[in-house]
Amino acid sequence: MTSARTAADIILRDVTLRDGLQLTGKMLPTERKVEIVRALLGAGVPEVEIGSMARPDLVPPMANSLDVIAALKPDELQRCWIWVATPGHIQRAATAGARNFQYCLSASNAHNRANIGRTTEASLDAMPAAVDLTRSLGGKIQLCIATAFTCPFDGAVAPERVLSIIDDPRTRGVDDVVLADTLGQAIPTEVESLVAATRTTVPQCRIVFHGHDTWGMGVANSLAAAAAGAAVVDGALGGLGGCPFAPGASGNTASEDLLFATRPHYLDPAALARLVETSEQLLAELGEQSRSKAAQGARSRAHAFEWVISDAQPSRC
Repeated sequence: MTSARTAADIILRDVTLRDGLQLTGKMLPTERKVEIVRALLGAGVPEVEIGSMARPDLVPPMANSLDVIAALKPDELQRCWIWVATPGHIQRAATAGARNFQYCLSASNAHNRANIGRTTEASLDAMPAAVDLTRSLGGKIQLCIATAFTCPFDGAVAPERVLSIIDDPRTRGVDDVVLADTLGQAIPTEVESLVAATRTTVPQCRIVFHGHDTWGMGVANSLAAAAAGAAVVDGALGGLGGCPFAPGASGNTASEDLLFATRPHYLDPAALARLVETSEQLLAELGEQSRSKAAQGARSRAHAFEWVISDAQPSRC
């Protein structure tokens, strides 16, 4: 088994509709969320995170997540993920039709209490039931470790702490392990080291890197994760998002930037143009500014470069 993949082999999971929307002040209607899911899937994006089972009074933009799940077709839901933190969340989401669950806890107790309302140990204690329930549904489950590098309350998180969670008997049976740079404070050497150690610990699992671009390291960290063996990287349109329970966390790594950097087989200039336009429309609705450098470049006047959007550029559906 090789530890590294070429950039074009890396799977993008777009998290606009979950992590991307968490800090926005506007609620998107169910119909609009479904349009965005279908635009992303139609453009070739392999996987999409479509919502969260977080309490709607705490994270209002997630209030209609169950409605979004119910509105999607089974074949679409096979490529979609929903954020959960308890077995009860899984049951409710599964009743609506979901089958892929991202079970999230934090390496830092302080952040787990702020984000989920319990200790990390309590979240771990509930995980075997979450795995068993997912298996009974024929679904997939990820272990998502937030604050895998730094915590807004406790500072640096030791890699040994993260690896002990990954190797804990209570987390066995998961399909994927998600390493989240919640604050965007990690650097490529740290990401490469932790991803490599994770692969050694759970070689049977897919590794997902969830990066934020707070310190401008989002793309670099994602490529470092891929070089160390991560199969999936997370991004959001326009670099939208952040964690409402992590002071200092800003937007995700921009999906447009990750796609431009990795050039997957389904991406050509016309496909990138469609995604940039989808991103621009969404951000305008939300009153948010794009943080994507690739989107800015695509709107430049350097028209000799094939990736720049021009009115004459053909569109392939």
